[in-house]
Amino acid sequence: MKQRKLAAAAAAAMLALSLSGCGGSSEPAPAQAETVVERSADTQAKETTTAASAETTAAETSASDIVDRSVKNNTAADDTWTIFIYLCGADLESENGMGSLDIAEMVSSTAGENIKFVVQTGGASKWNIDGISPDKAQRFAIYGGDGDVQDESGVVNMGDSSSLADFLHWGLSEYPAAKTGLILWDHGSGSINGVCFDELNSDDSLLLREIDAALYSVKDEMPGPFEFIGFDACLMASVEAASVLSEHANYMIASEETEPGYGWNYTEIGNFLGSNPSADGKELGKVVCDSFYDDCSKIGAENGATLSVTDLSKIKSFNEAFDAFSKDIYDLTYEPDKLADTARAIKSADNFGGNNKSSGYTNMVDAGGLISAGKKYSGNADKALSLLSDAVVYKKNGSDHKNASGLSMYYPLQLQGSQELKIFKDVCISPYYLAFVDKIAYGAVNSGNIENYDNSGLIEGSGSEWDESAYQSSDGGYVYEPEDDGYWNDYDFEPTGESGAISFDAEPFVDEDGSYCFMLSEEGLNNTDDIEGVVYMLSDDLDYMLELGYTGEVSGDYETGLVVDGFSGYWFSLPDEQFVAAYRMSTCDGYDLYSSPILLNGEETNLIFAHDYSTDEVMMVGVWDGISENGSASRSDTELKEGDIIIPMYSGSEVEGDDEEWCYGDEYVYDGSDEMCFTELFDGEYIYAFIIYDIYGDYYITDFINITVEGDNIYYTEL
Repeated sequence: MKQRKLAAAAAAAMLALSLSGCGGSSEPAPAQAETVVERSADTQAKETTTAASAETTAAETSASDIVDRSVKNNTAADDTWTIFIYLCGADLESENGMGSLDIAEMVSSTAGENIKFVVQTGGASKWNIDGISPDKAQRFAIYGGDGDVQDESGVVNMGDSSSLADFLHWGLSEYPAAKTGLILWDHGSGSINGVCFDELNSDDSLLLREIDAALYSVKDEMPGPFEFIGFDACLMASVEAASVLSEHANYMIASEETEPGYGWNYTEIGNFLGSNPSADGKELGKVVCDSFYDDCSKIGAENGATLSVTDLSKIKSFNEAFDAFSKDIYDLTYEPDKLADTARAIKSADNFGGNNKSSGYTNMVDAGGLISAGKKYSGNADKALSLLSDAVVYKKNGSDHKNASGLSMYYPLQLQGSQELKIFKDVCISPYYLAFVDKIAYGAVNSGNIENYDNSGLIEGSGSEWDESAYQSSDGGYVYEPEDDGYWNDYDFEPTGESGAISFDAEPFVDEDGSYCFMLSEEGLNNTDDIEGVVYMLSDDLDYMLELGYTGEVSGDYETGLVVDGFSGYWFSLPDEQFVAAYRMSTCDGYDLYSSPILLNGEETNLIFAHDYSTDEVMMVGVWDGISENGSASRSDTELKEGDIIIPMYSGSEVEGDDEEWCYGDEYVYDGSDEMCFTELFDGEYIYAFIIYDIYGDYYITDFINITVEGDNIYYTEL
């Protein structure tokens, strides 16, 4: 087949493109084909001051750059590497050119012919390098400063297991090497919806078990396990992913949290292997983690960074220890007070991807945090924690997640329905943990009543033992076709706001000190996970209310059940004194992270900001689109640029009505300063209620009470 060359100069010019995340409305910046840009500290700093404002056009190659190159390395000599990159561009490419940027980095590396990047492109409606077509699946070999199309076909579904399998069949035959790696590139969503969301095929994605099926299909063609399998995607450093990949690779490289749009530094990967071809997956993984963190630092996104290297040979031992731990916490479901204590601790553990009303839910919780949450009730927790630490051989975390263990796992912080749990059933590593999660879900749809729960269909299975026989189809291929075994509960569940698991000894009232209070019953206390306050601002005629968000200024005694509001009358605002809707994402060391729905230059997204609760300093961090309807996480923290127009968004409704709608504030033009305010609410009328979250994923909103703010004074009166 005629091969079209991606000229090194033209591709390298893509390094000047925008380093913004995928959620922004800007496209990559214009690039001149004759310009070669090195990824250095100086260049990166320059990029970060201009990239977010740039619009993109394609980086083009000229007709003279179209050449033939038919020589392939068909021998697996020592010190040779082939890194397969399954590059599902999606909107990361079509809107922001991020896939093109990474291809340019591969071309720009100093790796010689013994280090090859073999790339399949697809899944995007537009590509920003001439020669890559959205109407084809194309395969490139990139090494020695050049990139050529080696094979192409019609459009394929990048979210289909057979597409990945076919790419690997072809690549292993055409580009054998002593060591191989595989990188799955795109949006990720954690353990449930997987990775590689093809925007040409209804955002279909590769589930973990679909990846497993594809890898089993090429196992006999491999010279040995992949030296590493990596996810240049959000949220994929999970125990479930590591367990699936443990049959196929020596190491896994992935992030617990979301990634900035540009992802990994492929120039550094190629340069390192070019100089150190005998390196193993752990050594390469360290370079990936360090260069990723360094690049995050250059654009001010290092606080949210996580990347880890997992020794997959140690996952089986961890899984066995975790199963023993899981039996201990499953037994707590028969002791309501201990179950509640553990569930609250899990809710407080580090989690990833937002997990709130504004940004959506991933339900991915740090594995170390989850185990630590049950430690006081399990004699097996320490062993599980020790083996987890042994398995994660390197990690690089920013301050938002400085104690993250390196691997997350699924936990239903808010149940998203039965389909989510059916997928989880097929990747869960422990039957006891599966039963624990299922019992929590059962409680969600039964008002906290779990007395009649039957675990017999789950404890008997292993939840994690499957092999290639699970995928073999009648035609000899390998496919993942989940079976309905007749057991799995059908949880058609949406949070109600009227959780039947919450009950009171004293309904909310104003006490003699003027505070708003309530007293939970013993049963209600044992079913309570967390409590926040919700604050609404009223219109002048008192008929319409705008939700300002949730506050953690609540004092709860989990021994007595007494809960008292601690509302200070202060709220978050932009520098122009517009209050913003605020929803807490996570509590870090000395500060909280919040998301706030906004329009940014006319596009819906979330403003992310940090509140230092020792100084009350509030700083904008970036913007993030959150979790999409298909479950994928947008790449994180698009930078704001001077001149951006921010319009606050609020959920609004009639005071006596149920229908919510979006309401909008005034335009605020970002001037380059990230400072926000935590300031007194304007004098006027507000309303307030408690939100009581139960341990099963539902919540209860108490009756509203009127708040009158007059200077430094706050008065409560019944509506």
